[in-house]
Amino acid sequence: MSLKNNAVLDCSGRPLPVFCTALVDFCRQENGAKPAGSVYRIRLTASNGIHPTKVNAGQFFLLRSVPSGVLLGRAISVYYATSFMNESVSSASIALEFLVLKKGEGTRELCSMHSGDKIQLIGPLGNCFPNPSADGINLEDIDESNIEKPQVCIIGGGVGVAPVAGFASTLPAQSYDFYASFKSGSYGLDRIDPVNLVVTTDDGSVGIKGMFSAALDADKIKSKGYKVVYACGPTPMLSYVKAICKEAGVKCYISMESRMACGMGACLGCTIKTSEGNKRCCKDGPVFDASILDFTALSPLPRRTALEENADLSVNIAGIKFSNPVIAASGTFGYGSEYASVFDVNKLGGICSKGLTLEARSGNDGIRLVETASGLINSIGLENPGVKHFIANELPAMQKLSPVTIANLSGSTIESYVEAAKLLDSSSVPMIELNISCPNVKSGGMAWGMDCTAASQVVKAVRQATKKPLMVKLSPNAPDLIAVAMACKNAGADALSLINTIQAVAIDIDKGEPVFNNIRAGYCGPAVKPIALRMVYDLVQAMNKLPKEERIPVVGIGGISSWRDAVEFIMAGASAIEVGTATFANPYAMVEIIDGLAMFMKRRGYKTIDDMRGIAQR
Repeated sequence: MSLKNNAVLDCSGRPLPVFCTALVDFCRQENGAKPAGSVYRIRLTASNGIHPTKVNAGQFFLLRSVPSGVLLGRAISVYYATSFMNESVSSASIALEFLVLKKGEGTRELCSMHSGDKIQLIGPLGNCFPNPSADGINLEDIDESNIEKPQVCIIGGGVGVAPVAGFASTLPAQSYDFYASFKSGSYGLDRIDPVNLVVTTDDGSVGIKGMFSAALDADKIKSKGYKVVYACGPTPMLSYVKAICKEAGVKCYISMESRMACGMGACLGCTIKTSEGNKRCCKDGPVFDASILDFTALSPLPRRTALEENADLSVNIAGIKFSNPVIAASGTFGYGSEYASVFDVNKLGGICSKGLTLEARSGNDGIRLVETASGLINSIGLENPGVKHFIANELPAMQKLSPVTIANLSGSTIESYVEAAKLLDSSSVPMIELNISCPNVKSGGMAWGMDCTAASQVVKAVRQATKKPLMVKLSPNAPDLIAVAMACKNAGADALSLINTIQAVAIDIDKGEPVFNNIRAGYCGPAVKPIALRMVYDLVQAMNKLPKEERIPVVGIGGISSWRDAVEFIMAGASAIEVGTATFANPYAMVEIIDGLAMFMKRRGYKTIDDMRGIAQR
């Protein structure tokens, strides 16, 4: 290993991937991309570590903004690279351009960069497109007799035009045909110089109306005289390209995509299936000989027809109708009016009150909140004014709002649960959420939800004390959550909500002691979402094994902060979802979830929540 121009080279002089920070020259919306603002062009300048002449077409970098709210860099193919002498650092530097599709949190961050901002890079990574000479094609010998029939065919779909357009720019002008396929509009074609440029768009806004198959098939490959094809784009298109090239007997190279962590070939998280066994997309690819690729496991689901009218978001839980499935979680939203000046809380489907006990509670002493990675640890201790005060003061105000009011009820003894339930039964509150899962109190709380016997006893006692619909909130800390859930159902629960917070500990490193007086507290926030989703999935799976008439609704809670999270829980089988910690970070979170759900359902053709509820169950 050696250093040259500040770049890391292996023994044969080839550059190795490096980790460095680059400066943003510009970040702007890509002209022609539709809808506007869906694709951005980003140019970076890097002066440390990347060999200025050794970034090849087809390679990619892992990009992550500085600072960032995501853990991993996003794999983005190089669109264009050029070296120059950077006078400010007295060494050769490299300018890198990328086309970035704004899709998830990581790419949204990248598309929000400004000139002078910093982006972390790992790269260059992966292999590159082989030169046509590797397949016996000499582009330097093109003359007037054959210029109209190029032997090279280059295909790009969507943002997949970036790597193949970058590759095309390295070939002699007028030595290839270029096909570009988009849903709408066109972009990324300003640096190519083909003999023929063919564009297809699903909506007919540019070029041929239709999918890529409207422009090229096996017969046309033969009649055009192509000898080699290079392609990058959506999986269905690439599967089609492989098939027509095989039928035409033409060599084909395809740039693949897979979710990545390290990008260095170490973690094996990005393997793809081939006839030669698993291959690492980051190290063995991303460019592969199409003949070895196996697209059978990557076949997409059939497209659903979009709705012309708006979807119906209403749900029914234990006989209570909610206008939509988004409920403000207990302990995070007060009694509803607290956020009324920030947004229209009447848009919510329901509101769970702060946790209530028979008598007023002052809660826990000492520190109550600690922010941690992707979450929050809290030790509030069920501070509340007591059920009688709630019925006389907070409940009337809650019921002036449109969302369904749910009283969250906790206790330390069965007797206290029962007495409080009787008071709520004689009130106008439409539903009770029975909390047997709070980890932040020394007595009662979570203890009731830890085993089947205790859970069954308290649910049965409360069930006898009230005719109100009863939703039981479960603890993720129970050794056998499914058994506890079924015990609650059999004891009279009309619905189940899960999960409550996960037990956690925080240490004050200056004092060398636990932060919280009770030592253990409750962990919530985005980090718990995959765990909560798994528990909801498992419970619905168990519920589905029962006769239909014995099943009860499941409401998902835990780390939900976006409409995508909500869709995941609903597709896992949840009838509704509760949102808590996300409101602290973004007070508009629940409204955005409702709007996002509505748009997603209309776009994907789901008329009702039940149309997609549980479809991910296997």
